[in-house]
Amino acid sequence: MARRGVGSVAFAALACVVGGCSMAPAYHPPTLPAPAHFKEDATWKAADPAIALPAQWWTLLGDPQLDKLEERVATGNPTLAIALARYDRARAELREAKSGLMPQIGLSTNLTSNRQSEHRPLRGSNQPDFYGADTVGGAISFDPDLWGRVRGSVAAGKAEMEASGDMLAAARLSLQAQLAFDYVRLRGQDRQLTLLAQSVDGFRQADALVERRFRGGIASGVDTARAGSLLEGARAEVEELRSARALTEHAIASLTGTPASDFTLAPADTRFRIAAIPPGLPSTLLERRPDVAAAEREVAAANAGIGVAKAAFFPSIMLGGAGGFQSTALAGLISAPNLFWSIGPGAILNLFEGGRRHARLAEANANWAEATARYRALVLQAFQDVEDQLALLDRLGAAQRNEDKAADDAEQAQRIALNRYVKGAATYLDVVTAQTTALTLRQQAISLETRRGQAQVGLMRALGGGWGGAAKNIAG
Repeated sequence: MARRGVGSVAFAALACVVGGCSMAPAYHPPTLPAPAHFKEDATWKAADPAIALPAQWWTLLGDPQLDKLEERVATGNPTLAIALARYDRARAELREAKSGLMPQIGLSTNLTSNRQSEHRPLRGSNQPDFYGADTVGGAISFDPDLWGRVRGSVAAGKAEMEASGDMLAAARLSLQAQLAFDYVRLRGQDRQLTLLAQSVDGFRQADALVERRFRGGIASGVDTARAGSLLEGARAEVEELRSARALTEHAIASLTGTPASDFTLAPADTRFRIAAIPPGLPSTLLERRPDVAAAEREVAAANAGIGVAKAAFFPSIMLGGAGGFQSTALAGLISAPNLFWSIGPGAILNLFEGGRRHARLAEANANWAEATARYRALVLQAFQDVEDQLALLDRLGAAQRNEDKAADDAEQAQRIALNRYVKGAATYLDVVTAQTTALTLRQQAISLETRRGQAQVGLMRALGGGWGGAAKNIAG
């Protein structure tokens, strides 16, 4: 029975050497129940892995200026450069971990002249006071990694590198989305400025009309005060909006890696496309979000770390050898009589470390639990992001249509009120009320359109960079 036990142990050790032993638990990616479809779009279905996400998803907005700015993000943004450096570091760390799978070979030389004490213990009478100690040699060592410590470190390093690559993609997506978000805001501000410029011009004409009527004794001083107040209020709003646009422009400059002082975007009265969401958009496209992929790789790395911690409980075995030439004189150093060598295995087993290995194993398990919980939290947040942006797109679209109709009606009422005032059939208070209402409603309509464009950018980001396929673009 004893022989059979020893044979079993030997066979197990041989299997570890040949087949690769690992102390890490069998890895299974964390699972989280995914909805069959999104609540805000009941037509969506299960994912088709063949669908590819567009590399330049922002082109769905249909703005050539935005396309050029997005290209500058990839080359000029310092935040992206930081993420790239972290990815390069992770690749280097993986190569460092892989080096543990290879034999370690070293060469050494030692050429010294020595004097020993006359009163050295056990010194013989015929020993010289001065002697040389010249050595030329080399050593080789190899860790067979019986318990998978090195392979576990390699697996963890590979997962960390992949996670770092996914985080690089996540940083790129985040910056691209932020640029698109700010650009949509900027063009919305341009449309607001165009509207205000037209309103200021209309208010100026109305103010001149009231002034002429006042000088003719037809209008009262109250009317002139109301007209002047409306005009100056609109001018103040223009300046306030110009300052807000300047801040948005500065933010875009920083995203593209350009000093704000050297960056200018000419105003443009742009209306963005609202892409038609293709029916059957798969909910599991969330799996392609780079931040979710990075979180899953962090779980894999933590799982491999458990194996590394467990391997520390087993003996550390090293196969090694050393050899070379040694002599008391440099002359004739490299000769057969001066040859020395040694070869053999070594093993170290720590019997007591005050609980250090158990603490490290507990730490590794806690790291895995944290990474798993972080992954599940991120997935839940990802589904929420999609639901949020879908709800915004739907509700803002309906609100925008209603607001556009209300603004059209208000502008018609404004024209009627002004005509009635000129004919003496209405007071100027009616005109002011109509003008104020028309301006407010049109501003709200532009604001809703801008927010809808930003919601589309948010949806594309939530899905990891668009939804793929050949979605037809429509004007919203």
